Amino acid sequence: MGTDEAATPSLYEWAGGRPAIEALIDAFYDRVEGDDLLSPLFPGGVSAEHRDHVTSWWSEVFGGPAVYTDEHGGYEHMLAKHRHLGITADQRFRFASTMSLAADDAGLPDDPDFRSALVAYLEWGTRLAFANSQPDAQVVAHAPVPRWGWGEAPPYRP
Repeated sequence: MGTDEAATPSLYEWAGGRPAIEALIDAFYDRVEGDDLLSPLFPGGVSAEHRDHVTSWWSEVFGGPAVYTDEHGGYEHMLAKHRHLGITADQRFRFASTMSLAADDAGLPDDPDFRSALVAYLEWGTRLAFANSQPDAQVVAHAPVPRWGWGEAPPYRP
């Protein structure tokens, strides 16, 4: 990567835009529906609407258009979907692992820089979802949808 930030594509662009993110999300939820640990989080399966909303979330997080914020309620809506789910540590790990496998299934770029950014977001996002899903969670109620990039995140300070 060069130092010219304007010439550096977003993760969204590097991945291949919305069609690539949609392929990732579909590959992920196809795996989830057959997974004994994750499928109970989605009784009755994963709807096309849910897949579309999550595609919008991931697209926005990776630098694409702000569709999730503009049309689906942004961070607060995503937080509400995870509150009180009681996600277990094993489910959190399986989610991250399964999404990484789905990236292969979807044919996302396999260069180490992109995959490092993808895995970093998976770890960060699943740990936050895990924490926010606990019955006694002290959540940050209002925040922007994160915008993930190529670099590392600074330490979180509430």
